[in-house]
Amino acid sequence: MPSSQRAAHSSAARQDVPSEPLMISFVEFVCLTASLMALTALAIDIMLPALPDIASSFGVQSENDRQLVVILYMAGFALGQIFFGPLSDHFGRKPMLMAGLAVFIVGTVAALWASSFETLLAARLVQGVGAASPRIIAIAVVRDLYAGRQMARVMSFAMMVFITVPVLAPSVGQALLHIGNWHWIFFVLLAMATIVAVWSGVRLPETARPALGAERPLTIRQSLATALLNPVTMGYAVCGGFMFASLLAYVASAQQIFVEVFGIGDIFPVVFGAIALAIAAASFVNARLVGRLGMRRVSHSALCGSICVSLLLAIAAYVGAVGFATFAVALAVDFFLFGLIAPNFNALAMEPQGHNAGMASSVVGAFGTAVGALAGGLIARAFDGSVFPIAAGFAICSLITSAIVLAVEGRSGLFGRNRTA
Repeated sequence: MPSSQRAAHSSAARQDVPSEPLMISFVEFVCLTASLMALTALAIDIMLPALPDIASSFGVQSENDRQLVVILYMAGFALGQIFFGPLSDHFGRKPMLMAGLAVFIVGTVAALWASSFETLLAARLVQGVGAASPRIIAIAVVRDLYAGRQMARVMSFAMMVFITVPVLAPSVGQALLHIGNWHWIFFVLLAMATIVAVWSGVRLPETARPALGAERPLTIRQSLATALLNPVTMGYAVCGGFMFASLLAYVASAQQIFVEVFGIGDIFPVVFGAIALAIAAASFVNARLVGRLGMRRVSHSALCGSICVSLLLAIAAYVGAVGFATFAVALAVDFFLFGLIAPNFNALAMEPQGHNAGMASSVVGAFGTAVGALAGGLIARAFDGSVFPIAAGFAICSLITSAIVLAVEGRSGLFGRNRTA
């Protein structure tokens, strides 16, 4: 074998193993990564059933004011994403992870002791800032240790847990309210954050230094420019945001659609959970497919499928030919395809940033969250008593995503042609 071929083969092989030997098993590493990512989602969804009780406890009259418990948390999360990634590039992943988890714990304790609604909101803001750390640094750690298809495989397993948690969290929150009050929810969050902090502190290796190797660390300006000016990183970050917008729009308007449009009543949580679990199932399938087919082939093929499903659903909705079963099945198929797209787009965005994983994780997370929240919010607010706005929104997001992918990859790069990833 020629030396150039041997080098390429060796490089490809190295993508399938950690860049540094792990002292923990692959299974434990994936579980720890998923737990770090899931903490953010848990702190949102477990809170939803408790919003009326929290408002009643503090004498809050407006229903819209209740939503500030979630909105302030998300504001803190968005703010924290800006800082933790770049800081972890310079001071290490573990110190910033531990700092973020400490901030989260402080915010949780403050919420437990809050004597006014304003204090509770401030505590949730602090909690959200801290929650950005495990979410951002978990992705950076995966990129430090893995590249290519194996990185997408790890992200798929982590995404499977990350998606399952929000599905189950509202039921857990409701159960806690049955046996106690809303304070119990914060006790659960405190317990999980403490467990994850101890687990990470004892078992998670420091990965920033091995990833940087002998290279001179980039300045903040250089690091930011490296992420922002890379077309693959930014292209797939924005693509991920538009695909995430569909999920956010669904979560925001699902109750209105299923209860008000289709009138399914008490079985809504079951239907909601069943459709969401399609994403978790897809993440498991993706982990098995991506090693053989590559990130681009799997995600680009799934994107084509998503365009077809969403366009057919939009046309059917426009002519009034969508019933409950048709809508639910179409959503489940579309979200299964989403589960094949999301982890691969995330991995593709991070692929060129091996030396800049912390900053890149922050940039990808911030842009994805911003695009997803804006587009998803617009789709959800377009609800007019029918399913057409959300179906049309799904189709538009898929078409915009495909246009960006084409611009980034070119026709020759679609479906992984002439690519190893």
